Amino acid sequence: MHELLMRYAPACGEDVIRQLVQLAEPLRGKRVVHVNSTRAGGGVAEILEKLVPLMRSLGIDAQWEVITGSGDFFQCTKRMHNALQGEQTPIPRALLETYGRTNQENAGRLQAQLEDADLVFIHDPQPAGLLRHCQGRRGKWIWRCHIDLGHPQRQVWNFLRAEVVLHDASIFSLADFAQALPHPMVLIPPSIDPLSDKNCELDPAEIDAVRARFGLDAQRPLMAQVSRFDRFKDPLGVIRAFRLAKDFIPGLQLVLAGGGATDDPEAAAVLGEVELAADGDPDIHILALPADAHRTINALQRAADFVLQKSLREGFGLTVAEAMWKGKPVIGGDTGGIRLQVVNHHTGFLVNSPEGAALRVRYLHHHRDKLQQMGQRARQIVRENFLITRHLREYLTLMVSLLRGQDGQDIRLS
Repeated sequence: MHELLMRYAPACGEDVIRQLVQLAEPLRGKRVVHVNSTRAGGGVAEILEKLVPLMRSLGIDAQWEVITGSGDFFQCTKRMHNALQGEQTPIPRALLETYGRTNQENAGRLQAQLEDADLVFIHDPQPAGLLRHCQGRRGKWIWRCHIDLGHPQRQVWNFLRAEVVLHDASIFSLADFAQALPHPMVLIPPSIDPLSDKNCELDPAEIDAVRARFGLDAQRPLMAQVSRFDRFKDPLGVIRAFRLAKDFIPGLQLVLAGGGATDDPEAAAVLGEVELAADGDPDIHILALPADAHRTINALQRAADFVLQKSLREGFGLTVAEAMWKGKPVIGGDTGGIRLQVVNHHTGFLVNSPEGAALRVRYLHHHRDKLQQMGQRARQIVRENFLITRHLREYLTLMVSLLRGQDGQDIRLS
């Protein structure tokens, strides 16, 4: 039964595997349901794709359900996502009514699974309204917030809070992301899967083949950012940083690689803005990749000399941990979960402007020994803190705690 789990021993150590098996023993046979809004695109889907099978390998009856909705529903939740991260985005009443109606419809469709579960994990705002319509539920419900709620637009947060307070506990990635709630609040940072196609070791020939496919010159330095085409990821700022750095690094190339999630209606518009800003520059490679292009992304990160994640707002930023696991120091926006991963001047650099990003690219270009040392430290930070085995351990700890009826105090599991 533990064959899948044992594959992680070389990355995390056998002691970690033994601890997971022991911790999961009280949960054997328990029904656990995770609910989000997409099976493809974005970090939440990538985590669930690995976390659910690992729970099953420990004898837990884990399932993953996805809610469905109209274009208006996802317009509403995208605006909600932006507003909760501080953007002054109005949401018309009609869209909020669509939100409530869509959650009600999905609750009816999933009612049997949700009401019979011992534990239900609701991921992010999209399905947060399900619980209101599951009055017959017998288990504990946990709202898992993957975004930065530190400074939300108050009206939108008040609307969502009315749904969140019905849950038995909430999980946030960082203390700074949380809002006060009348139930236990737990801190669990996200994680990466070291064995996935996006993070496993690659043969050099495969990396060379990806370079060739996209017209990248292996003899010239490469700067890359991998992320969804989202304004909060600041792809236009990355292009500006590239143009500034190129003045000092002849032959520099840039890759902006990513795509959109099925629950993000703004991705196509942002991609258009990026293509317009690139203005046909042959050294700027804009790659709109499918959601399953994991090995391609892996190869691009390994091919890059300089990896950026110049986000303006960031829930966590799994692409940062992915690059660090590959031994790359990351130049990241000084925001959100990037601060948790990038130790400034130690595993990368934190920046607040395109000019700052360009300056750090220039520094790493001229100090290759520092680049290598920082990359080695970056990989170790991920091994100790951001692998999926640590993530699983903290979920198991919370699950055991809730089912044993412990309550009252906020818990920090990491």
